[in-house]
Amino acid sequence: MKAAFFRTTGSPDVIEYGELPDPICGPDQCKVQVAAVSVNPIDTYIRNGANYWPLPNPFVPGSDLAGTIVETGTNVKQFRVGQRVWASNQGLMGRQGCFSEMAAVDSHWLHPSPDGVEDTDLAAVALVGITAHLGLFERANLKPEDTLFVRGGTGGVGAMVVQMAKAIGARVIASAGSDAKVARCLELGADHAFNYNTTNTLEETKAFAPNGVNVFWETLRDPDFDLSVAMLAENGRMVLMAGRDARPSFPVGPFYVKGCSLIGFAMFKATAEQQHVAASDINHWMTTGQLQAQIDCVLPLSQTAEAHRRQEENTIQKKSTLAGKIVLIP
Repeated sequence: MKAAFFRTTGSPDVIEYGELPDPICGPDQCKVQVAAVSVNPIDTYIRNGANYWPLPNPFVPGSDLAGTIVETGTNVKQFRVGQRVWASNQGLMGRQGCFSEMAAVDSHWLHPSPDGVEDTDLAAVALVGITAHLGLFERANLKPEDTLFVRGGTGGVGAMVVQMAKAIGARVIASAGSDAKVARCLELGADHAFNYNTTNTLEETKAFAPNGVNVFWETLRDPDFDLSVAMLAENGRMVLMAGRDARPSFPVGPFYVKGCSLIGFAMFKATAEQQHVAASDINHWMTTGQLQAQIDCVLPLSQTAEAHRRQEENTIQKKSTLAGKIVLIP
């Protein structure tokens, strides 16, 4: 099979594209013919040498896939050959990734694909959608009566947060880095949106939510806690999804006096059962049109190295060059 892979960590230039043996389908796995995959920042961190866990060699990167089952293991009863499925959590915790024509996936990570939803859209939503769902509903306990603020409302996770919060009826404020992205936030359902490069974030948010926001979803790797705590309402919850190496100062006094909570989580540590709950809602919302994939570009799998360069420019270099996910087609 054709695959993108690397034998040693480093810059995007270490990524090769060529032939690897087809994966062997284990008794608890399904072999999936991959139709689409998408790039996530964690893919680039692992490729660059982040020592989270030992990697197979050669290592195929990639967490998210959508495709069709071509073989099922002897212990698999819930899926059948020919069934469309999607998945995340590949290429993590030492598992082989999915940037290849075929992938052997543990069946408990697979989700049935809803009719009428394209594989490219499912691949683009996988990790970011599950991340948003876990953070909003399992960790931050978002309710319909809440007001939420998300920084970067057109980003991979940010766009999911906006749409999921609106799907349950919450009030949503979003910021973005350009006027065009602000307009997109409003199209996604935000009740209020503004350009953080030309507008004072605290003043703009307070004008719309004088009592503060109940949930603050932070997408920055290096948060400004003075700003976020000032924006939070009494008993507000702040969700962190990035910033592994960040060491920002923290306003302890204002935080505890307001009775606020700080929530950090890593999506890939969630159980399969937790992720199935998220996937069920994602399938429903995508079928009803309440959740739309945000795709910046679609490239052939052979351009995986270029996709990693673009992702790093957006994430590591903080250039905000992407308006959605990079999807690759084998």
